[in-house]
Amino acid sequence: MVCIDSASLSDVADLLALWEAAAENESRPADTADAVRILLIRDSDACLVARQGGRIAGSLIAGWDGWRAHLYRLAVHPGMRRQGIGRALLDAVAARLRSLGATRLDAMVLEGNELGHMLWRTAGFQSQEEWRRWVTPLR
Repeated sequence: MVCIDSASLSDVADLLALWEAAAENESRPADTADAVRILLIRDSDACLVARQGGRIAGSLIAGWDGWRAHLYRLAVHPGMRRQGIGRALLDAVAARLRSLGATRLDAMVLEGNELGHMLWRTAGFQSQEEWRRWVTPLR
């Protein structure tokens, strides 16, 4: 049985371990405990986790700025995939964001993440080829 709830500050180390084991980590800055803590302090419901058997099996971060809804860090532990955990996280996040007034969700997915592409397509998302993401580090 999977339980979906908000991550807490006591989950920071487990989230970092999950992302290390399950997520695509190329082409982006490393995650830090401080960054995850800041996220959870700023918006305690922004990061949902799926718990199974007392441990974190998956996560999804849902950013909401009052105008747009962005999804990040969808990760399911490799040994727990194909059990509906990713879909349960997506459904819970969609319900939360819809209640806040969101009318559209977007997800950031690395080009080479074929497993992620399959999940997002199956969930009804479509790639927007006309968009390009631009980034710069803050110093």
